[in-house]
Amino acid sequence: MDLVTIKGVNSPKAEFPAQRKPKWLKVQAPGGSNYVDVKGLMRDLGLHTVCEEAHCPNIGECWDNRAATFLVLGDVCTRNCAYCAVSHGTPAPWDAEEHIRLAEAVATMRLQHVVITSVDRDDLPNGGAETFAGCVSEIRKRLPEASIELLIPDFKGSDTALQIIQNEKPDILNHNLETVERLYRMARPGGRYPRALRVLRRAKEMVPDGLTKSGIMCGLGEEWDELLKAMRDLREQNVDILTLGQYLRPSSDHLPVSRYYTPDEFAELKVIGTEMGFSHVESGPLVRSSYHAWEQVEGSKKAKKLEARS
Repeated sequence: MDLVTIKGVNSPKAEFPAQRKPKWLKVQAPGGSNYVDVKGLMRDLGLHTVCEEAHCPNIGECWDNRAATFLVLGDVCTRNCAYCAVSHGTPAPWDAEEHIRLAEAVATMRLQHVVITSVDRDDLPNGGAETFAGCVSEIRKRLPEASIELLIPDFKGSDTALQIIQNEKPDILNHNLETVERLYRMARPGGRYPRALRVLRRAKEMVPDGLTKSGIMCGLGEEWDELLKAMRDLREQNVDILTLGQYLRPSSDHLPVSRYYTPDEFAELKVIGTEMGFSHVESGPLVRSSYHAWEQVEGSKKAKKLEARS
């Protein structure tokens, strides 16, 4: 089999022809009043968000709803996933005060829902778990009405790191599966499919009444049956919330798009996921991990309460 080097990883050469993005992937340029306000505050406070770093197509809608996804622990990752635009290399030293500055920024912006994620920091003893925990604690001191979602790395499967975070009981604990098991070695060479599932299972075991969440990118080369199996695998870990969205290639150095799923296919996946028992399924071409996250907290809590009563 021919090999091609993508982001420093030798991967099977893709046979996918170049495709134009379909019309359903086009979005309006952002510009609502809240969006302008939040953008100005981001600049004034010198903060980094995944919304901008990843060129998220939903930035206008999310910021207009006063929701944002912050990137902590720097912007250089110790891993080199073949689908991700984040830089790879040696990160800067750990910043012990970062969680305080972020909490003060969230309070200043009066955000309604906060998502906090990070690069992988395999160079740190607990992968930076203390920063995640500190963010939750400090935000709740300053803005207790805000809901908080943490999108965490796998911490190499460390229960110690995960427990540090779960002690703070974030509203949603998210760890993305990203792709099907067969494609893990190619797409996510630093990760392990069983380990990702275990992180989600242990998170639920540590906080049984907490919400857990995971997401899958569609269009990396998976088969339909493999995608459904990955969804079932997540549900077997008692994951509450599932997001399914279209993979978009950040650059020619990244994995190509195998195909574009149609809106009808995403609608079908939403029905299938709901039937599997997820309390909330966000499925669509433009869905990203944090898309409509501000709605998922209350929606999932209501669904769990109804399930408990039945």
